[in-house]
Amino acid sequence: MRLADVQFSSRENAVVARLSGEIDLSNAQHISAALLEATPNTSLALVLDLTDVTYLDSAGIQMIYRLREGVRARAQTLRLVVPADSPTNDTLRLAGVAQHVQTIGTVDEALSELGTPTP
Repeated sequence: MRLADVQFSSRENAVVARLSGEIDLSNAQHISAALLEATPNTSLALVLDLTDVTYLDSAGIQMIYRLREGVRARAQTLRLVVPADSPTNDTLRLAGVAQHVQTIGTVDEALSELGTPTP
């Protein structure tokens, strides 16, 4: 079992957080706090790249909803990057998350929709 790692980068007015590994009850709250802390109030959005997440349980789903509310309170947006063929996509689809948080296939597409230039 490999718990999640997070790598941050900034692209214009957005923070891109690339998660890899497993998100579950043991780490979801810590990850959520780290993501919100790394997103300054001046950012337009938090782009959460879940491409390399291998496992996401109900605590991870709850984390996504908490993040959505956290960034909304700061007039920001949350975008999830989830490739269509990933197991995480199936989990989010079955849980109904895509009805509440926009999911996109790539980071570049997410940034493009925000009007943020890609390198």
